[in-house]
Amino acid sequence: MKILIIQDYLRSGGTERQSVFLASAFADAGHDVSLVTFRPGGQLATDSWQPNFAYHSLQKRDWHLDWFAPGLRGLVRKISPQVVLCMGRMANCYAGLIQSRLPQAAVICTMHTGKPLPFLFVRSLRACHHIIANSFVAKRVLAEIYRIPEVKVTVIHNPLVRYTDSAPSRNLELRRTHGAGSNTTVLLNIAMFRPEKNQRELIEICSRLPGYLDWQLWLVGVGPTRTRCEKLATDLGLAGRVKFLGYHADPMGIYDGADVALLTSQSESLSNFLLEAQLRGLPAVAYDVVGIGECFLPGQSGYLIANRDRPGFIDQLIRLVREPALRARFSGTAREYARRNFHPQRQVQAHLTLFNKYAGPKSATVPVSVN
Repeated sequence: MKILIIQDYLRSGGTERQSVFLASAFADAGHDVSLVTFRPGGQLATDSWQPNFAYHSLQKRDWHLDWFAPGLRGLVRKISPQVVLCMGRMANCYAGLIQSRLPQAAVICTMHTGKPLPFLFVRSLRACHHIIANSFVAKRVLAEIYRIPEVKVTVIHNPLVRYTDSAPSRNLELRRTHGAGSNTTVLLNIAMFRPEKNQRELIEICSRLPGYLDWQLWLVGVGPTRTRCEKLATDLGLAGRVKFLGYHADPMGIYDGADVALLTSQSESLSNFLLEAQLRGLPAVAYDVVGIGECFLPGQSGYLIANRDRPGFIDQLIRLVREPALRARFSGTAREYARRNFHPQRQVQAHLTLFNKYAGPKSATVPVSVN
């Protein structure tokens, strides 16, 4: 099967990681895969970049314009894919145009965001062949808000890009590096620093924890709002407790140094961070935004808090900080839930099965093996 994946830019976000992961997995399964980005470069293109698929960048130099896709139509016609998978907001905005120019292909949109959709995105949803939503709540949003027929939408949860069967082992060295003692509860958030990711609220929430609690907050990532978050932590007298760890291409060791995963993001449809945190046994406290409740088992591997209910968030966070036995009980449930529901082989096969359904008889499914 000839598969084309379209993404605007290979920044370090979750959707971008999904694009690269899926392209590689489809290629490993024996398919002819191309990944096209609008902008060249990006953080993910510098992280040991050895693609096993064809890669094309439309902008010959980086104009820093996520929407600018010169030559897209010509390249799509040249590749002549059977399936076009549009990832990210900008790529999805072009899906309707691609479908009209390539009617023989199955152009598939994706719903991986909790943010309002621009007009061109919505128009593409109506014009494309099919839609993949990464949560059941996202599918309901498409039906109730954007009037997309449910029959046109298939739910496939995000695969765990960094899947491992190994049991978590306490990363004591990392904890010592940041001054976390054996009784310190390390709270973790991994995300790009952007306004909608809302790390500011995490810092403000932690500032209201009782003074007798021993905790640290680790914020991992880069982005435009990091400087403001650093200033906020200093202004609140938390510079010694809030640690900014920067960007890590492979943060799995950081999960093993932490105790609880926190999420106050306002833009998630399904959080890759929470999926990975559950796999490494971290209980979660998160606001209930779109599909976040599908990332863990509320009440069994974490606490799902009504959006913007800051007192409720603080209450459940205090409970997890004060009760190591509760964290341990949640931890085992979290790992099993992640392995059962987000295994990469299962999710990749779900994509390929859907592609075969719409790509026609020319394609054939190859058994998937994901390391």
